[in-house]
Amino acid sequence: MSKVYEFASKFKKKYPSTVAWRIKSHSKVIERFLNPNEEVIYAFCGQKNDNNLDLFSTYVVALTNKRILLAQKRVLWGYSYYTITPDMYNDMQVFGSMIWGKIYIDTVKELVIVSNISKRGLSEVETVISEYMMKMKKRFVTKKQEDIKE
Repeated sequence: MSKVYEFASKFKKKYPSTVAWRIKSHSKVIERFLNPNEEVIYAFCGQKNDNNLDLFSTYVVALTNKRILLAQKRVLWGYSYYTITPDMYNDMQVFGSMIWGKIYIDTVKELVIVSNISKRGLSEVETVISEYMMKMKKRFVTKKQEDIKE
């Protein structure tokens, strides 16, 4: 069993009201794009859209030691894959409603929305992503400063 699928299915079992299916197929897409020295630290699932009624855009989101990956295996053919590197990350917003919540990840180029996440799971996802990005941004800023000095 892949590490991505293990994390995502654990999240889904912990927060069953999260709207997601075909997690194994989506996880395989992420596994395909992992670099040789890249390690998955966390993964969760949800819908990549801003509409609570659109329930057919399930994605798996994985945090690695280098970046954030989002993937969806389409039903008939093909896949969608996105990556967010620490230098592209701006900030994040969390919105909770009566049943589900949304995570807005703001990047330099676009706003990534992961919705229909269990309301109870929002704080876990926010904590993991926030801590991850603060740690990664420190590494990136330090590297940038070293490059400038040279």
